[in-house]
Amino acid sequence: MKSFKTTYICQNCGTQYPKHQGKCHACLAWNTIVEEVTPKNPISASPWESFGHLPSTVSTEPKQLHEISYEAQNRIPCSDKEFSRVLGGGIVAGSLVLIGGEPGIGKSTLLLQIALHLTAHKVLYVSGEESEAQIKMRASRMNQTSDNCYILNEISVDNILQHATRLKPDLIIIDSIQTVYTQQIESAPGSVAQVRAATSLLMHYAKTTNTPIFLIGHITKEGTLAGPKVLEHMVDTVLQFEGDRHLTYRILRTIKNRFGATPELGIYEMRNTGLQEVTNPSALLLSQREGNLSGIATSAFVEGNRSLLVEVQALVSPATYGTPQRATTGFDSKRLNMLLAVLEKRVGLRLPIHDVFLNIAGGIKVEDPALDLAVCVAITSSLKDKVIPTNYCFAAEVGLGGEVRAVNRIEQRIAEASRLGFEQIFIASHNYKGIDLKNFSININSVEMINDIVKII
Repeated sequence: MKSFKTTYICQNCGTQYPKHQGKCHACLAWNTIVEEVTPKNPISASPWESFGHLPSTVSTEPKQLHEISYEAQNRIPCSDKEFSRVLGGGIVAGSLVLIGGEPGIGKSTLLLQIALHLTAHKVLYVSGEESEAQIKMRASRMNQTSDNCYILNEISVDNILQHATRLKPDLIIIDSIQTVYTQQIESAPGSVAQVRAATSLLMHYAKTTNTPIFLIGHITKEGTLAGPKVLEHMVDTVLQFEGDRHLTYRILRTIKNRFGATPELGIYEMRNTGLQEVTNPSALLLSQREGNLSGIATSAFVEGNRSLLVEVQALVSPATYGTPQRATTGFDSKRLNMLLAVLEKRVGLRLPIHDVFLNIAGGIKVEDPALDLAVCVAITSSLKDKVIPTNYCFAAEVGLGGEVRAVNRIEQRIAEASRLGFEQIFIASHNYKGIDLKNFSININSVEMINDIVKII
């Protein structure tokens, strides 16, 4: 009797089908369903218990909520402040963290750098993509070393867990989850079944031994994490490493975090010696312009627990083709079209005959609606060729009726603008009512309608 069964699994979302078909009905992707062989019997929850190093799983009884004692999460301190921020204050013991990003963005460099910084803790760095010599070359390039960092070239999860039970590290790094496999699944590494099974075994080890594990994950051409969607549900924290690999700056963004706030942001600069923390990201996101240029406005946005300033750059020019172009970088294109309609309807700007290009300086993607006012002002400035003073800052949302709406945490935004030397900030009138003006040295201006700010510009 066969001990395995054949199923057809979508490599994009993980949906299973009894037979092959061209299109997945769950994610609507074409040619992503492949045949995989899976065992009929479920995977053992802890196949390494026979080694005698780990306690066997015991059954638990349900408890009432008041019977459960709560203790603060034990965290491993990390000298990298940006990395600690996105994790919520440090590495949580027993947590499972997934880091994704484009090839060459610096995922392996970041985690090797973290492993070398934790000199007081034993770290097991498992690499299935690079040799020991390549990892040694990277460490030498960063001029860092650690006697407690152990390198292992292995792609079998069963062998990795055997080494881990003998070494008993304080932290495990898997580079990457798409290269490892378990012998209990008869399919190639990187398949949906292998990724799911390998992650399940690693998760059980992390929770049983209270050992944090970092997983490096690949991404698809659409920019999403490769593998089944259940992978993101299984882990405790999902981090996304973003940025253009041809540029020097990288952004570590929190997508999911069971132990901290989301979304959170960490900014690095890629150098020959590794990734360097950016201590003043607002100065990085503000372009260093010497002359007076139209179409540039500064806005204050919030990511996680920090407030940052960013420059919004707009270029409006007469359309040379029949259909005007709308191009954005770092800003939602649909929201840009909505703001253009508001400017046309409520302000009377003739934008349908112009091309509009919008860019967020610094290569960062911003979803905060507080940028709306700065976007409208930058577009108007470029269209009218009127220069916005460099000491002006904007932080407000714009509604479809042309009203300027309030945004959250306005005092934190004002404090950041004041710290960087801005003299004027424009906010919604509803935000202005609850602010103590004595706490700020910057001039705070309230705006009710988008027409008011256009007249000022």
